[in-house]
Amino acid sequence: MFNSSDLLVLSQKGINISQIEEQLEHFKKGVPFLPIVVSASINKGVTYIPEEKQSQYLNEWEAYREQNRKILKFVPASGAASRMFKDLFEFLDASYNEPQTSFEKKFFNEIEHFAFFESLNKACIRNEGEDVGQLISKKNYKTIVANLLQAKGLNYGFLPKGLLEFHRYPEGTRTAMEEHLAEGAVYASNKSGMAHLHFTVSLEHRSLFEDLVKNKKSFYEKRFGVKYDISFSEQKPSTDTLAVDENNQPFRENGQLLFRPGGHGALIQNINDLDADVVFIKNIDNVVPDYFKPVTIRYKQLIAGVLVSLQRKIFNYLNLIESGKYTHNQLMEMLYFLQTDLCIKNPETKMLEDVELVLYIKSKLNRPLRVCGMVKNEGEPGGGPFLTVNPDGTVSLQILESSQIDLKDPEKKELFDKGTHFNPVDLVCSLKNHHGEKYDLLQYVDKNTGFISEKSKNGKKLKALELPGLWNGAMSDWNTVFVEVPIQTFNPVKTVNDLLRTEHQEIKQY
Repeated sequence: MFNSSDLLVLSQKGINISQIEEQLEHFKKGVPFLPIVVSASINKGVTYIPEEKQSQYLNEWEAYREQNRKILKFVPASGAASRMFKDLFEFLDASYNEPQTSFEKKFFNEIEHFAFFESLNKACIRNEGEDVGQLISKKNYKTIVANLLQAKGLNYGFLPKGLLEFHRYPEGTRTAMEEHLAEGAVYASNKSGMAHLHFTVSLEHRSLFEDLVKNKKSFYEKRFGVKYDISFSEQKPSTDTLAVDENNQPFRENGQLLFRPGGHGALIQNINDLDADVVFIKNIDNVVPDYFKPVTIRYKQLIAGVLVSLQRKIFNYLNLIESGKYTHNQLMEMLYFLQTDLCIKNPETKMLEDVELVLYIKSKLNRPLRVCGMVKNEGEPGGGPFLTVNPDGTVSLQILESSQIDLKDPEKKELFDKGTHFNPVDLVCSLKNHHGEKYDLLQYVDKNTGFISEKSKNGKKLKALELPGLWNGAMSDWNTVFVEVPIQTFNPVKTVNDLLRTEHQEIKQY
């Protein structure tokens, strides 16, 4: 099946034959649906923390920061902004030349409110000899869009979201990346004032990110009274997956194997390479100006406080187990903690003797821990929190996407449709055990939870495999806790017109 040229390519990528065979098997058998028990909701897997109890966890987090542990903010930032400008690309290709859709009209009617307007205006003057207003008056709308999206202008259609000007301030504009610097300085710095941030970027854009840091780092250090340690990494070639044809045979283009990026699940390897005690994970486009940050910051600190509170209990239990000086009642206390605080259910524990029970409890406690913010579902249900059945028969909390659930099963579809919360990608993670040793995160991935999608290449159909999602199967065997956070903490920019929403327009400073 594979010739010497194929083997050379695999070697250069760092992919071994067993990985390829595993991927081919996934294509042949399909990715199994995960059995779900119920969608998680308040008091059924999702914890609501009333305001009068929040100070306890906020204080927990402040006390942890005082210990001078290494706290890191991890931001996947390699995604191109092309989808964000989908409607404008379609306008460029349209047969008409003036705005027709409501999206197009809104974009041009409010164009001066975008943070990038001044940069766009300068690009138009430089390239066309006329500013945006003059071009609009002459109905040269597509010329403006071309200067926004194409290389001759701002090239926004081909840059990553992290490098786009998102918000306007009295002293200038901020990119999405800069907003993460500002946010991380407030809740992810330690006692010594060190804020560690890590961005995953594409190789072609890495130098642009590095230039931005070089130019703006000292400004934000002075502004927020911190020192930054900012690092970058790229998705590893070894996480690329092989594409196949309709017969599940390796897809070839001009005789060469075709590989595709493995999706955000590949980034579990990037996180595994990092050395940190606690890691915050948040998407690049979910940021707001300073005036709207207090709610986001409060709830980031809150879920971090929940994390370190749980971590302390887990570490105490593990140390007690290893000391051998535990009682039966203490084992029952640990089991109760597993069932109530971590939502890990196993009816078989009633049948276990104390010696077996200790091994079971230790195996469940001694693993990475994450606390995930969950937002109330106020629209159509999407990927979110569920209680699912694991391969070992236990039930635990997972974040699932719709593709992981058999929606043709009426019972499963009803559970999915009744979901009360969705996943805004708001995670804080504990990556070390009670001895301060790093977990090997690759040991906690469920390899059977990837995604298979149908694509095409030069008119030929192909199937592509995405690795288990970063917060889905890649963290399947982690201990997971869900905490409700307000919708105000979720402000993603999926289309360029999202930047016109109130929460992205306010320029006041807190």
